Amino acid sequence: MSDETDKINSPSRPELFDFHGIPLTRYFTDSWEKVQNFQARPDDILIVTYPKAGTTWVSHILDLLFFGQTSPERQTAIPIAEAVPFLEFTVSINSVLHVGADVADKLPTSPRLIKTHYPVQFVPKSFWEKNCKIVYLARNAKDCAVSYFHFDRMNSVEPEPGDWNSYLHRFMEGKVGYGSWHDHVNNWWKKKQTYSNLHYMFYEDIVEDTGREIEKLCSFVGLSLPAEEMKRITEKVHFDKMAKNDLVNYSKLPIMNFKISPFLRKGKVGDWKNHFTVAQNEEFDEDYKRKMKDPTLQFRNTV
Repeated sequence: MSDETDKINSPSRPELFDFHGIPLTRYFTDSWEKVQNFQARPDDILIVTYPKAGTTWVSHILDLLFFGQTSPERQTAIPIAEAVPFLEFTVSINSVLHVGADVADKLPTSPRLIKTHYPVQFVPKSFWEKNCKIVYLARNAKDCAVSYFHFDRMNSVEPEPGDWNSYLHRFMEGKVGYGSWHDHVNNWWKKKQTYSNLHYMFYEDIVEDTGREIEKLCSFVGLSLPAEEMKRITEKVHFDKMAKNDLVNYSKLPIMNFKISPFLRKGKVGDWKNHFTVAQNEEFDEDYKRKMKDPTLQFRNTV
């Protein structure tokens, strides 16, 4: 473990480096062997997203679906980062080492809800061997890029984003944390064709009709909840409510500077239009057409 991880509140930011073909910082590689040797259980549910694609949203939904009635104290005492640990994230805060894989391993719940931003080839083999349910949430590339940019501005364990134009080009080139958005969503979509326990969701669909998407999620994970409970959960996971919920909005985490930007910033579809110039949009669209060749994988609200 690098001593530099104790300098979490210092102005210095980590650098990206090539890690098995994917750009990452040390915070997501320091526990690589431990993560790869992680022992999944058959009832584990792995939540997968490219960064800033709605990870916290679907994590909160699943947490409420499974434990909202049986363990209501979770919703008033346990931060979402502990309830749904980040598998590969290892960081030292105030000289206390937090290892995501260890937190996940010690979860007392059944199922264990675990999140990751891994590309499909990085997922520990035990998840496949145990035939675990995997929920993948994808968000359109333009909104993802904007959200990631603002996230990198306020998060001290992320590299400095620089200006928006240079950041957007690095995003298009896959030179941001976790690499290419295009590869991530495409490769997980391909995996869906051969792995039946993968539920592929779209951020834009949850925004359009949260209740409908929660019902689909329930069907996938084998839950059947009363209509009034489904309504309560749907209301509770409204973006504005999550943004005000200190157990969900990460406002207590010292690595994030909310004076720059909140962690849960807008949650809108189409906010990219407030950031992209006409020239940037045209260039992005051309690049998108070259990289998104599968006609069966379609994103909405990108034009």
